[in-house]
Amino acid sequence: MVIGVLEQYVWNEGIPTGTGNDIPWVVILLLGAGLYLTFRLGFIQFRRLWHGFAVTSGKYDDPDEPGDVPHFQALTTALSATVGIGNIAGVALAIHWGGPGALFWMWITALLGMATKYSEVTLAQYFRDVNIGGEGETKSWLGTVSGGPMYYIEKGLGSNWTWMAIFFAVMLMITSFLTGNAAQANTVTDTMMEYSDWFAMDPVSFKYVVGAIVAAIVAVVIIGGVTRIGRVTSIVAPVMAGIYVLGGLVILALNASDVPAAFGAIFTEAFNPSSGVAGTGAGVFLLTMMYGVRRGLFSNEAGQGSAPIAHSAAKTDEPVSEGVVALLEPFIDTIIVCSITGLVIIVTGVWDDAVPTRMDLNAGAISYRVQGESGVMAGGEPPAEVPVVNGTPQVPMGTSQLAWNEAIVARFYVSCANDCETTDDFGEAFDGTIYPEREVAVSRDGTEYTALYGPGVETGAPLTQLAFQRGLSPLGDWGGGIVVLSVLLFAISTSISWSYYGDRCANYLFGPKAIIPYKVVFVGMNFVGAIAPLATVWTIGDIALGLVVVPNLIALVVLSGKLKNITDSYFDREAWLSNVEPARRAKEARKAAKQGKSDQ
Repeated sequence: MVIGVLEQYVWNEGIPTGTGNDIPWVVILLLGAGLYLTFRLGFIQFRRLWHGFAVTSGKYDDPDEPGDVPHFQALTTALSATVGIGNIAGVALAIHWGGPGALFWMWITALLGMATKYSEVTLAQYFRDVNIGGEGETKSWLGTVSGGPMYYIEKGLGSNWTWMAIFFAVMLMITSFLTGNAAQANTVTDTMMEYSDWFAMDPVSFKYVVGAIVAAIVAVVIIGGVTRIGRVTSIVAPVMAGIYVLGGLVILALNASDVPAAFGAIFTEAFNPSSGVAGTGAGVFLLTMMYGVRRGLFSNEAGQGSAPIAHSAAKTDEPVSEGVVALLEPFIDTIIVCSITGLVIIVTGVWDDAVPTRMDLNAGAISYRVQGESGVMAGGEPPAEVPVVNGTPQVPMGTSQLAWNEAIVARFYVSCANDCETTDDFGEAFDGTIYPEREVAVSRDGTEYTALYGPGVETGAPLTQLAFQRGLSPLGDWGGGIVVLSVLLFAISTSISWSYYGDRCANYLFGPKAIIPYKVVFVGMNFVGAIAPLATVWTIGDIALGLVVVPNLIALVVLSGKLKNITDSYFDREAWLSNVEPARRAKEARKAAKQGKSDQ
């Protein structure tokens, strides 16, 4: 009860749109802060984008500056947590609900988020705690620096705001255990369950084995501290993104003639939407915008205060130099990766395509919707019964109809051959009555069915998997495997990166001695998440994540004057030029050392 009320207040309450869905206050605050910081910093995300790429390349890296990892590894650590399930499932959800136009609003969110991400990372670098273990401390699991919103809230706003810094750290640590870890492990096991037959194992035992393997992988990486995390993510993040992006680009190349029309649909439906597949709010501009904005914010995490913790570990004595690296995150995550996902879904035509589907009548995808004359659909209460004649539901306009993934199902069948690959595979049409409360369908001859078949739409990761499967079908029947592999890599790498976010919170709250116990609990939660039902875990984690946004955004707005001064000083001094020579010498030293090893 309490959890449901908190979730409603944090993520659903806001400005009414007239569709039955509010624009949540959290979304309004995030967009408002991004817009304010964009103007306050003179559109820095556009003016300094290429400087961010230059710093990331390592041409200004001085290995003698304070920190634990180079700029590139700090970026990949943050990207490993940011580029994830949201890029696969989040984009599909946005298009499912808001239509192609939702992708446009994801772009707008990313562009504003670049300014927010720059701001929070620059402040985190400026106010970070250096040499947290004391003089001479070299333990790799501890690290030498600790930073994040909790530090710039306390140091930047003053000791009277320490309570808010503590609140942020507690909420983010809870999120690291749940949404950033347990839920990711659960995604892995759910994705792998269909392969249990390959190993001749029952599903329950297989889930435990997979959970143990994933937890062991996470443990091996995170026990080594941020240095090992940075090394691993610097390999995993580019590889996983590269495989996924390459697969998407191949699909776009194979459907090149449809790409201009896809862009046309994105821009046209952004301002004059016809309908999302789910139908809710058809023709309502605000709904399309809301779903694009919400999914964009979930994907790039700008303003949530998590990524600044990873970027605080970067080796630099110029906070702005890491800030410009961080503003690349929303660009890479949303403008590039999410765009490829969205375009693939649109050009392959799967976003509004009803495909043959097995519909278990007790599945979470089952809902009941009311369709009006205007085409607008709203949630409805399950009726006592749904009469079906020769496969067609006999439901009057304005009453609840059975829906799959929120889209009303037009026909029902009792069987489907050849794994339901095409509509031609449907067997006998169902003739009888569906009883929603009993979760069964009873035919006229008295036969009971717990599942029926019919044309249903996909959403989330399965929709993206269908798009890759269909898009790469000219090259073989393996396209969906790219999405499965990406889900696995994205989920594991997200857990690895979130472990660092949480251990910096533990260090802030309880000191260095809390880090090892935190890591042990984190690995345990990873295993628990892999084997447990996670509806409540997701909800609690999302509530905590929504709550951490507020103190972070307050600090960013209040400290924006200090932020502008730091920014102006860096660019006026052209501070990066002093690192050109140290970076060149370090590069030559590494080259010489490598050559020496090869000569031995």
